[in-house]
Amino acid sequence: MKLLVLILNKVELLDELLEALADAHIGGATILQSRGMAQELYHNAMESSSFLGSLRLLLDPDREQNLTILTVVHDDKVPVAVDVIERVVGDLERPDTAVVFTVPVDFTRGIH
Repeated sequence: MKLLVLILNKVELLDELLEALADAHIGGATILQSRGMAQELYHNAMESSSFLGSLRLLLDPDREQNLTILTVVHDDKVPVAVDVIERVVGDLERPDTAVVFTVPVDFTRGIH
């Protein structure tokens, strides 16, 4: 089993993504509000910093947060989940879409 972690930048696609995952029989997700390091630095540091000035050009100033979605899936469901994510969100190689990765899970209890 794997813990699939998805950091979703396009938060407006959450409902569509969850429905598509459910249609693919992937459920039991936990959704957390999160903020990336660059966004946190941008909001907390002084405006005059040249580093932060360059960050401002890279960030979407209207987006204050992203969402982190966690779900435990069987190994064979990982490629299915990634396909669904890319179908809804778009090519993950493009910036400001999402990041997805898995971590091995060696113990579970309470997952049905």
